[in-house]
Amino acid sequence: MFGAIIGDIVGSRFEFDDHKSKDFILFGNDGVMDIPCEYTDDSVMTVAVAESLLDRKEGETDEVFKKCLVERMHHHGRKRMNAGYGTLLYRWLRDGLTEPYGSWGNGSAARAAPAGWAAGTLAEAERLARLTAEVTHNHPEGIKGAQAVAAAIWLARHGKDKEEIRRYIERTYYPDAFQRHLDEIRPEYAFDASCQGTVPVALEAFYESDSFEDALRNAVSMGGDSDTLSDISGAVAEAYYGIPDPIRREAMTFLDDEMREIAGRFAERYQK
Repeated sequence: MFGAIIGDIVGSRFEFDDHKSKDFILFGNDGVMDIPCEYTDDSVMTVAVAESLLDRKEGETDEVFKKCLVERMHHHGRKRMNAGYGTLLYRWLRDGLTEPYGSWGNGSAARAAPAGWAAGTLAEAERLARLTAEVTHNHPEGIKGAQAVAAAIWLARHGKDKEEIRRYIERTYYPDAFQRHLDEIRPEYAFDASCQGTVPVALEAFYESDSFEDALRNAVSMGGDSDTLSDISGAVAEAYYGIPDPIRREAMTFLDDEMREIAGRFAERYQK
């Protein structure tokens, strides 16, 4: 799941200022955008999902898991209320709400990476992703976006090539979504907070990449919701390529101690 967090951090400074180019330094200080990189709500919620999966007990029911996830989301979210949440999730956290609110936003997909790593089978990856989504994003598109990301990760880490991953995602989740290349999409692509407007583009950024870093650059170059695009693209790219150690080390300096510790424990258990 480090790939999702790294993508979120890299894309964070471009979220509201499009940089439709692959030419930038990953973690800033390049004069391209005078805004520092930082983790956002996508990383906070990814860590919450990861910790819930770490704490999951054998035989635990789906309802118990979701209850624990809601508690972890509140714990991590309310400690980091300035992480840039969408309006609905911000209110859900602030007011201590526990019921889903029918969202189709791309936040469910951005936090789905741990499900793709913790699952033993493709079906389990999709089931866990559904559970992680529907505690807030119980709209069919919100669930579908999370499942597509987790499925792509599971397939990538089990040695499927890009064409096999593309065919499965297209057949199961987004029919006819991958008919145009990034260069064709980029000129007209704008900020889109929906799963259906984000997940296919983020996956295309991965499909057209030649390395983990290139996947992040592809995603950022699209503009729009760049932290979430590069979060999703980075999540799948990690499973496919792995992450260069220098990039991993630098990205982890942006996390606080608690987030870093949970991410490390998750990697130790599920990502060896």
